[in-house]
Amino acid sequence: MSVRSCATRCIAGWCAGLAIAVVACSSPKPPASTPLTQELLGDLKPVVSVKELMHDMIDPASDFIFNSVSIVSTKAGVVETKPKTQEDWDRIQMGAVIMAEGVYLLKIPRPFAPPGDENDSKGPDAAELSPAQIKAKIDKDRVLWNAKIEALRNVGLEVMEIVKRKDVNELWDAAENLDEACENCHVEYWYPGQKVTMPKIDQKLLDMYGPLTDKPKK
Repeated sequence: MSVRSCATRCIAGWCAGLAIAVVACSSPKPPASTPLTQELLGDLKPVVSVKELMHDMIDPASDFIFNSVSIVSTKAGVVETKPKTQEDWDRIQMGAVIMAEGVYLLKIPRPFAPPGDENDSKGPDAAELSPAQIKAKIDKDRVLWNAKIEALRNVGLEVMEIVKRKDVNELWDAAENLDEACENCHVEYWYPGQKVTMPKIDQKLLDMYGPLTDKPKK
């Protein structure tokens, strides 16, 4: 082999190695974990109490579902409400999404009432439990607390599926399920000594006046 041929091969080999090194250096590297990303992926911090979250977010969302179907007796006769337009169904979808996602915020430890608010918990026949009493009940059985949250979330998921099918009949059942889930939670953690015994007034009116909506009479 000539000296020139040997030199040519050495140069070619050196160029190939340099090309590999350049490619390796220019290849994108996985982003390093930074304090910012760690902070964004860290624990969520509550802004309001359970009472405020319910009043300002969960309750208004539930009204989109409760108010979607109804039968009300007036002096002019029986007034029926049910979704008729896409806007009506969009409003129900909004309530369902807020319900399904928002109730999980109840899993974040937070005060049960604003500072200084003790609910209606004074006296021997107090109508409501105090925030301290509510916390004690939840600390004693967190599985039950999470079960109540899941029950509410399931109604939100149920309504989202109903909206896809635009099934008015099933909205009645979903509204009943939501009413039951809400009241069962309130009775357990808010109102001592009470039980859910009264059915929804809308259902009673439906039974009285017959199938005035698409929902068949039971």
